[in-house]
Amino acid sequence: VQLQASGGGLAQAGGSQRLSCTASGNFFNYDAIAWYRQTPGNERELVAKITRSGNTDYADSVKGRFTISRNSGKGTVYLQMNNLRPDDTATYYCKGRHITMGDLWGQGTLVTVSS
Repeated sequence: VQLQASGGGLAQAGGSQRLSCTASGNFFNYDAIAWYRQTPGNERELVAKITRSGNTDYADSVKGRFTISRNSGKGTVYLQMNNLRPDDTATYYCKGRHITMGDLWGQGTLVTVSS
């Protein structure tokens, strides 16, 4: 059971990027899947979360700009990031809360936003 994150790269300020987090195994064995981000010297911070029931939650800093969604058939959670800012530059991680295995982290994907 693992999570695979993808979609990072270089973006211009004001631009958009979409990150993907694909979960192996039964997608419905996750109570929630979330995106976190981390910059050097700082702790990981929650960016957005989607629960099994479809409820979403966002950090104040990304509300109105980022959207978390899922395609259950593909076992994938997306983070659509619009109107990117340089302070969105970070390594982004997805985390799944598995019903038996607890918290599972995917590898990070770097997003760099240039001004």
